[in-house]
Amino acid sequence: MSRYDFRTPRLFVDAPLQLGAEVALDRDRANYLFNVLRLTAGHAVLLFNGRDGEWRATVAAAGKRGGTLGVGERMREQPAPTGVDLLFAPLKHARLDYLVQKAVEMGASRIQPVLTQHTQVTRINLERMRANVVEAAEQCGVIAIPDVGEPVDFARMVETLAPERLVVFCDEDADVTDPVAALAGAPRHEGVALVIGPEGGFAEGERAALLKRARVLRLSLGPRILRADTAAVAALALVQAVLGDWRA
Repeated sequence: MSRYDFRTPRLFVDAPLQLGAEVALDRDRANYLFNVLRLTAGHAVLLFNGRDGEWRATVAAAGKRGGTLGVGERMREQPAPTGVDLLFAPLKHARLDYLVQKAVEMGASRIQPVLTQHTQVTRINLERMRANVVEAAEQCGVIAIPDVGEPVDFARMVETLAPERLVVFCDEDADVTDPVAALAGAPRHEGVALVIGPEGGFAEGERAALLKRARVLRLSLGPRILRADTAAVAALALVQAVLGDWRA
């Protein structure tokens, strides 16, 4: 079998996975498998829970209100977290959905809304964010499920950042002409906190607070002004390519 099996339906379950385990399905998951996908007893399903890797299971019982899956062979081991956290100023619904989905695909370990001085959206539906995380992982063959953090204000975010983490923040006013070279020359660190500001940019006090840190990198993302959701995807690609798990 190829490394990624996109033909077999994939399902996130919040249950321990091991050889011989039985996983009970709630009504919503049963409806998806048995009414939407039309699976019946004996059909294969790939299961993951964000902790135990990916397992091949078989439909043991299918009903209108529930069902049971029997867990068989483990197909993939659980990968180690990438250590790349995305901290961002919240966006409106559609663009927030996009950002969350792409952050999962790009391998973010944590997705953390941060309320900055110029943040335009302060009400965040965390359940919707978590649902988008699961859906993106199911559709894209991702096993790791990033944590979704409660919104925090900017000052609290700065206070709680571990000193050994490299803080990368994207700023259109940064005097950096080669972001790849800047990342390659980053100081030694343990993990990356990628900070994306709001559409109005960081306030001067926020810039100053970030620049006080020992391990910090202020990046420009090129000659064009990017929307916040686009900037997040572009910055994640740069970080993963230079410092993350895109390297050989």
